[in-house]
Amino acid sequence: MTVVDEEAFAGVPMAVHIDDFLTDLRNTNSPANTIRAYRGDLTAFAEYVDGDLAQLGVAPVRAFLSGIAEQAPATRKRKRAAVSAFCRWAVRHERLAANPMDRVDTITVPKRLPRPAAAADVSRVLDAICARRPRKDVALDVLRDRVLFETAYVCGARASEVCELYVEDFDLVLDDEHVRIHGKGGSVRTVLLDDRGYVALVRLYLARIGYTAGPMFRASINGKGGPLSYSAAHHRWTRYCAAAGVGIDIHQLRHSHATELINAGVSIEVVRKRLGHASTETTQVYALLADKVADTEIRAARRRRDSGRR
Repeated sequence: MTVVDEEAFAGVPMAVHIDDFLTDLRNTNSPANTIRAYRGDLTAFAEYVDGDLAQLGVAPVRAFLSGIAEQAPATRKRKRAAVSAFCRWAVRHERLAANPMDRVDTITVPKRLPRPAAAADVSRVLDAICARRPRKDVALDVLRDRVLFETAYVCGARASEVCELYVEDFDLVLDDEHVRIHGKGGSVRTVLLDDRGYVALVRLYLARIGYTAGPMFRASINGKGGPLSYSAAHHRWTRYCAAAGVGIDIHQLRHSHATELINAGVSIEVVRKRLGHASTETTQVYALLADKVADTEIRAARRRRDSGRR
């Protein structure tokens, strides 16, 4: 058990401990989205803690988890993970003698098959933003949105990953265009841009916007803003879906891309690398969906069997 100098941290508010924890996460280059989510989750958890961190036991943890019992399993699992990471940090830095999370069961999230959107529906939403060959008078922020969301679709990337792209991540060498996508856990993957129409749209966007470096999709159209936030992108996507009369969650763009690749006969391993999954087990769920390649093979096998019986 860790020996804790309780006097050294006596009376220190939980908010200070949380700030120190988040500062250490930033210093280790943890993703900004993770830090932001942890801050919100831990701030909510702190309301259940009565007394110094050194005295933290299992009771406030269970009370916190009971208070969010009605939320989705994935949300509760994320919030439990935030508290668990914080407690591990506190033990390691001798602010907490023992980790109370060792006595709290994990939260199981039921596995669900991804819900890919139909390609026609995705096209309807993208065209509701602007045409792939936009008019010269299309506003720059509208053109930005078309390129942003189409990047998520044609690359199978998370919307949060696309929002964080820089101009320097795009390598537009003719006939060998790629983009470097920075994923979870500091991973980086290189994705081939094999859609000529999309590449032409990217070139047009860069020519019109004038960016030569820095964030690709900025919050302001004067070139001085930071990357467009995920929440802002999600809001704008929802608005475009409403205009198109189509209900597609932003994450379904990634599911659609993966499913289309599987149906085209691309191997699980190649799809895994393109999506940035750490394990093929995660990618395998896309093969559980209606697989046109498999259906074709099964129908061919049945035809051969039936012809052999004649």
